[in-house]
Amino acid sequence: MLNDTIINAERELYLTLLELAQQQPIAYEWLKQLPTWLNAIKDKANYAHAPAYQASVARLPNLTVNNVDLNSNTLTIEADLNESQRKQTTALLKQLMPWRKGPFQIGGQIGDDESGIKIDTEWHSDWKWKRVAPHLSRLDGRRVLDVGGGSGYHGWRMAGAGADTVIIIDPSCLFYHQFMAIRHFVGAADAHAHTHDRGRYRTHYIPVPLEALPEHSQLFDTVFSMGVLYHRQSPFEHLQQLRGQLVKGGELVLETLVIEGDANTVLVPHDRYAQMNNVYFLPSVAALIGWLEKAGFSEVRCVDVAVTSTEEQRKTEWMTYHSLADFLDPDDSTKTMEGYPAPMRATLIAKK
Repeated sequence: MLNDTIINAERELYLTLLELAQQQPIAYEWLKQLPTWLNAIKDKANYAHAPAYQASVARLPNLTVNNVDLNSNTLTIEADLNESQRKQTTALLKQLMPWRKGPFQIGGQIGDDESGIKIDTEWHSDWKWKRVAPHLSRLDGRRVLDVGGGSGYHGWRMAGAGADTVIIIDPSCLFYHQFMAIRHFVGAADAHAHTHDRGRYRTHYIPVPLEALPEHSQLFDTVFSMGVLYHRQSPFEHLQQLRGQLVKGGELVLETLVIEGDANTVLVPHDRYAQMNNVYFLPSVAALIGWLEKAGFSEVRCVDVAVTSTEEQRKTEWMTYHSLADFLDPDDSTKTMEGYPAPMRATLIAKK
């Protein structure tokens, strides 16, 4: 028997935007485009694997969920799994590989990997959240946009931190369906508790890039852009687009690759960087602060700098392709295969 997870999630998204539009009319522009956005991600002409991904989500079994913890490092859906359900669920989730951002656990109890299905993703996204979360303004009651949110791990953590509404955007067909697979098991565990919209989901996913959104929406109290800026050919345009989604006084959380250097230091890889052919600009922290100020942000501060380790990003059973260890110089792990400095990430926070 097939489930209606995707249909229900998309209906909840529509109702959330409709309610928002009654307060902020610019949201009607989002509603006008929503059918096109949602239809495009399922169109086989656009994404050859889309029908298979949809089928995998639709065939996930309905479990009796005892608890959902959106605040655990491994996002855990506590449920009892019989052997048949375990095999079916594991097989279906593996059809949505590679899983890059997580980790997640379906079944069992928190901290009990043996009785549940542990999706050990390529990235320990919980490590990044631990670095970022202490520096955020409280998310309670805030409307949040997560740009380039991948499978949605950080979006779920934002909801767990008390955000009123989280909208994740990412144009990946695979990531969209991974989010829907987790949504299937989360169910209404992230729903609003207050009376006027009791039962309404708080965490949503729109499968589009930032540039597809209506400009200058000014709908969000907090906007996250983590692991996106270095993929943009025009970083200043990206920063302006982020700023346009924030309310006045809103908070930007920007995490990106950086290099050592002064305010004039920017690395532009000639061809590839760590085997990625879509990396364009790696500024120093000082240069990045200048970029943000030039883009109109204020109170810019760097709250964390961390070199990415092969423990944080690595090959796993759920992501079997090459990972960071394969992209570093085998004789000098402080350098990429191309001879550039190894990946180092900085998190900056700024106000509009």
